[in-house]
Amino acid sequence: MITGAMFEILWAIGLKYSDGFTDPFFSTLTIIGIIISFGFFTKALTVVDISTGYAIFTGIGAAGTAVAGMILLGDSFDIKKIFFVLLLITGVIGLKLSSEPYRGEAT
Repeated sequence: MITGAMFEILWAIGLKYSDGFTDPFFSTLTIIGIIISFGFFTKALTVVDISTGYAIFTGIGAAGTAVAGMILLGDSFDIKKIFFVLLLITGVIGLKLSSEPYRGEAT
């Protein structure tokens, strides 16, 4: 799950560098990142529920992309944004901790 979310952060940053998919190099890297990210995500769904897995996957991706944007792309950086990124991460952790063990496919 974490690896897939890391690739989500990479492909999200790749979207910026692909310049609207007009740059062939970064567009190709972005598409490869999307495929790898979703590959890891689908594997993670074999051990966690879809609701928990998707929330964790997108939460880590969103928080990581926000931080990476501030560090690498010059996105605005302020205490309110940091607070809400931390709140998002706290929510993801809380969701995972409150989830029941995965039981597999419903019958």
